[in-house]
Amino acid sequence: MAKRSRAETERTVNFILDEALKQLLTIGFEAMSYTTLSNATGISRTGISHHFPRKTEFLTKLDMRIGQLFVDELNFSSIAKLEQSWDLAMAKPQHSAVLRLFFSLCGANQKSIGFFTAIEHAKELAGIELGDEGERCINHLIGKSAVVLLSKNSEAKAA
Repeated sequence: MAKRSRAETERTVNFILDEALKQLLTIGFEAMSYTTLSNATGISRTGISHHFPRKTEFLTKLDMRIGQLFVDELNFSSIAKLEQSWDLAMAKPQHSAVLRLFFSLCGANQKSIGFFTAIEHAKELAGIELGDEGERCINHLIGKSAVVLLSKNSEAKAA
């Protein structure tokens, strides 16, 4: 069997990561599995686990991409614009999926994940652009989002 080139391996890894990101944002971390990734990519579960031996490695590798999805939606020009852009973003499934993922892993002891650079990055940008009030606003919006997502989750379970 011929050895794969570094470029081929990199393409395969990126292909798997692209699908993992898609699944993280649609079905969620808990539902994503080596089987769902294998079915979607056509790469065997063993092939996927060769590149990503632990499921949390997907989060580690995708942390910056996920974070950028989060921050790109926000407008840091004023507190009002930040709040408005946050609310608009929360209406988009992709953005709320990022926050659901963040909240689902908050209590986890996942030291291998430099997790959610996005939240820290958003706070940092808010602090730079809007000072302490901007950072407080981000904290408020995170709390508000947690309540909204919890109530949606409760409604879905009741239905």
